[in-house]
Order: sequence, then structure tokens, then C-alpha cells
Amino acid sequence: MNSVIITAAGLGKRMGTQIPKQFLPINGLPVLMHTIQLFYDYDSEMELILTLPADWVDYWSSICEEYNFQIEHRIVTGGDSRFQSVKNAINHATGDLIAIHDGVRPLVTHETIKRCFESAQILRAAVPAVRPHGSLRIKTEDGSKGVNKEGFVYTQTPQVFQRGILIKAYKQPYDPSFTDDATVVEKSGIPIHVIDGNEENIKITTKKDMNYAEDVLQEWAENMK
Repeated sequence: MNSVIITAAGLGKRMGTQIPKQFLPINGLPVLMHTIQLFYDYDSEMELILTLPADWVDYWSSICEEYNFQIEHRIVTGGDSRFQSVKNAINHATGDLIAIHDGVRPLVTHETIKRCFESAQILRAAVPAVRPHGSLRIKTEDGSKGVNKEGFVYTQTPQVFQRGILIKAYKQPYDPSFTDDATVVEKSGIPIHVIDGNEENIKITTKKDMNYAEDVLQEWAENMK
């Protein structure tokens, strides 16, 4: 059995509403339910662990009842940082491979998930990514200069790791350089292998992203008919 930790402990931007973005509905369900659903549809035996702010656990329970959302999952309350939230959740994960996925990324494909788990099984640490579009520049004291973008990638989630190395990595003290789980594992001395992600797999942060996700989910639903 494999595990996935779906992180939704940070409230993030609320897009002008009183409700955090992970709870806002798109295409008939709150964002977070879409995310959980896609992992369940990929593998109904996968262990699903959800990190939530303690103050929003009751709200989550109420909307699960409202939407009759019955996919089994374990709730772990988040800490003061993403690092602490993931560390809390790892203590409850039992899978040989553990994936960590942003709750506001409901557009990862099953193909990407499959590549991540299969790669981590062999390579120990696998992170999906896509190549940047357009030109890159770096700021300098005199202005800026062009950067050869060959070799640069935008990382995504799920980031998948073999259980032992993830547990060991999260025994390290917190460091401000930890921007994601890959940087935590990397600092413990494990190389991070980049694999192909999917372009649709954006992290929802704006209303424009919400509209895009709505359109993609609708297109996917129509293609399945």
C-alpha cells in the first residue's frame, strides 16, 4: 500500500471570501474534494491523509456531510508551518511510498501520479515538473541579464519518496530554505529526480486559476462520457 498526504493546513488567499480557497466549489465540488477524489480514483486502496488547520476541521466535516462525500481519509491537524504539518502527517502514514500533494492542485493526471510512484520505487525520490515557457532573466546590480532556460523546470506535486528517507529527512530541524518536501529530502543528502508532470497541474492561487480549473474539470468530465 502507498500513502498520500494532501496538504491543506495553510489558509492561504481567500479570494475575497471568508472561506479558504481549498473549500471553494468548482464544477460541483469543493477544490479539496476534487483532489482527494482523483487519488482515490487512481487507487482506491491508497491511504489518504489530509492535513487541515485545527479551526477548520469541523467545517470540513460539515461540508463532507453537505456534499455526501464519503471517501475514507484520515485528518491530521497542521502545525505552524508546512514543514511541521507534513511532519505531523508522516507520523500517521504507513505506506512504503509516501506522496505529498498540494490540496489546491486538483488537476494532476493519473498518468503523472503513476510516473511519480513508479519512479520513486526505483529512484527513491521523484518530483514532477514542467519546463518554463518564454524567456528568463535574472536581476543584477546593473539591471538584468538573460538566462539560458535549458535545464530549468517548475516543480509540481505529488512529490513521492520512499518511506525511510522521508522520515529521516523530517527529523532535521526546520530550515528557512525548505520551500517544499524535495528541498527537505535534498538537504538530508538524497538526490531528487525530476520526471514529467502535466501542464494542467497548476496550484490554484487566484480567481483566474479557479476559472481555469473549472474549465479543465468540465472538459475532462465531458471526455469521460
